[in-house]
Amino acid sequence: MGGLRLTLADVLNVPQVIKRLVIGRAMRSEELGETLLPKRLALPIFASDPLSSVAYATQEILLVLTVGGTAFLYLAPWVAAGVVALMAVVVLSYRQVVHAYPSGGGSYEVVSTNLGANPGLVVAASLLVDYVMTVAVSVASGVDNIISALPRLADYRVALAVGFVAVLTAMNLRGVRESGNAFAAPTYLFIGGIVLMVATGLVRIAFGHGPVAASAVYGIVPQEGKDTLAGLGLLMLGLRAFASGCTALTGVEAISNGVPAFRRPKSRNAATTMSVMGITAVVMFVGITALALTAKVHITDDACRLTGFPGQCSGAPEQTVIAQLAASVFGGDHSVLFYYIQTVTALVLILAANTAFNGFPLLASILAEHSYLPRQMHTRGDRLAFSNGIIALAVVAGGLLWLYGANVTSLIHLYILGVFTSFTLSQIGMVRHWNGTLATETDPGVRRAAHRSRVINGFGACVTALVLVIVLITKFTQGAWLAVVAAVLLFLMMRGIKRHYRAVAEELAVDDPRAESVRPARVHGIVLVSKLHKPTLRALGYAQAFRPDTLEALTVSVEKESTETLKALWGTYEIRVPLKVLDSPYREITKPIVAYVRSIRRTSPRDIVAVFIPEYVVGHWWEQVLHNQSALWLKSRLLFTPGVMVISVPWQLSSAPRADHPARRAPGSVRRGEPARGRSSHE
Repeated sequence: MGGLRLTLADVLNVPQVIKRLVIGRAMRSEELGETLLPKRLALPIFASDPLSSVAYATQEILLVLTVGGTAFLYLAPWVAAGVVALMAVVVLSYRQVVHAYPSGGGSYEVVSTNLGANPGLVVAASLLVDYVMTVAVSVASGVDNIISALPRLADYRVALAVGFVAVLTAMNLRGVRESGNAFAAPTYLFIGGIVLMVATGLVRIAFGHGPVAASAVYGIVPQEGKDTLAGLGLLMLGLRAFASGCTALTGVEAISNGVPAFRRPKSRNAATTMSVMGITAVVMFVGITALALTAKVHITDDACRLTGFPGQCSGAPEQTVIAQLAASVFGGDHSVLFYYIQTVTALVLILAANTAFNGFPLLASILAEHSYLPRQMHTRGDRLAFSNGIIALAVVAGGLLWLYGANVTSLIHLYILGVFTSFTLSQIGMVRHWNGTLATETDPGVRRAAHRSRVINGFGACVTALVLVIVLITKFTQGAWLAVVAAVLLFLMMRGIKRHYRAVAEELAVDDPRAESVRPARVHGIVLVSKLHKPTLRALGYAQAFRPDTLEALTVSVEKESTETLKALWGTYEIRVPLKVLDSPYREITKPIVAYVRSIRRTSPRDIVAVFIPEYVVGHWWEQVLHNQSALWLKSRLLFTPGVMVISVPWQLSSAPRADHPARRAPGSVRRGEPARGRSSHE
């Protein structure tokens, strides 16, 4: 009985097998319609970020207010009310966007169309930065919730975060619809869990047995000088808490970017999904905030400020607000429902990054189509997803998580700035859009609707502009300046890419077809020769078929004996193409050839030099390292020489049948339409 034979080809094919297992089979372009989303899947895909943000929005408000101990927690309901009002305004405003601009550009398209290219690029740069931050903050927050349930994992925080980013990347590379199927259940389980927790807590309060958090017994030591804030200082504290609570609005615009992914009627389905998202997020946020205040949850940025904190406080992880509420409502941190809430919260926070994994590649694709990003960003992968955008997002977000140690408090300061930049500019753009509509529209019904929409967008622009100013003032010195710098650099990079593509297009544009297609005066053919073998003879035959005006073979004499042998064989085989030998006393190959070719160009500037280079085509990627290195370097030099055409003449080393191996296909042979090696084409 023969044993299992594992050949080198099998080993080298492993990456392709793994790719198919992780990503799935390649899809035809005609199957794109099968990836369109119903509302039940669109909600977890595009709205998981704002829905999951309620898990840490309340916590971020409390972390700011507790800098003064417990003295300023009375501001929390007012701050939460401001966040709810802002959420309502933004959702109403973006409902107008999805109806007016259903092509999927979202804020970028609105601003570019109505305010110009540069404001549009400001929005695009801000959103791209914010999408990266969405992945980093969501995953880091999810890991926090896992550590709240399993503190022993605290030392593996960064590894867990980067691992989750890798899993999300793999899921999204499988395509939008498949990622929606995978992520729908955790999102709906999270919504159900939070609603159950809030409802149970409110029922207990109604019956006089309200939940009390374990941290309620701790006192909070105010930061130095922060316990006596009044006047302007108190106002700034409230504004800082409001700016932090506005993290609940991150990702709201993603639905407007993803309208093309919805089933028909696209705009109506997108608007409905946005309304459901807004109502659900508000209900959960209000419920969590009310419970946190009722249960007297105490949380700080440093456990050592909690008086009565058990054990070593330095570096000790505190339970999140959600964890404390679940423990107090469901009877302790060892109950089944406590672990359920922690599990689904961690899952949905990690999966909330999926909003960015859909928004970033879509926006990058549109920018690439408009020549602001490399064209590769507009290319769909095997599963019809924008794979290059997905991978780019994963790499940058993973790097941030590693750099900041997956610490939510450190990352949160870089967050939400881009969101409110896009909110503000898009609402201003929508006001101008409605102005244009009113200037040309005569139907009374349409005019009434346009007036109403203009009021909504105008109010939204004022409110979001105010929040943007607040965020800038309160977060700039705490790290938000890095997000501003990143957005500015991205803006400048995109303008540079646009200039490059425009310059290339202008240079390649045909002004006079006759002048551009004038034949050269003469063509000088040169076949490069290292030794006399089959690839050389093929290159000579190919060059002769071109019928150049002159043709010669060219070799560089590095070793005298090898050169004499070549000259002898040339005469023995009676090759009619003359062989020219270039001396190279310093054993260089590239410089003498380039110098000779340039000398021909100097002598006859109107002539063309065609250089034929025999090359091996190998069967495996690792074989490339063993061959063609001189040819690659030579080509790179010749391609920069005007008036020189470089022609590769391939010799397929892997194409000949091999009797000592069973029939198998060479890598890429299916794509090239070749039969299996060792078999005849008619078998």
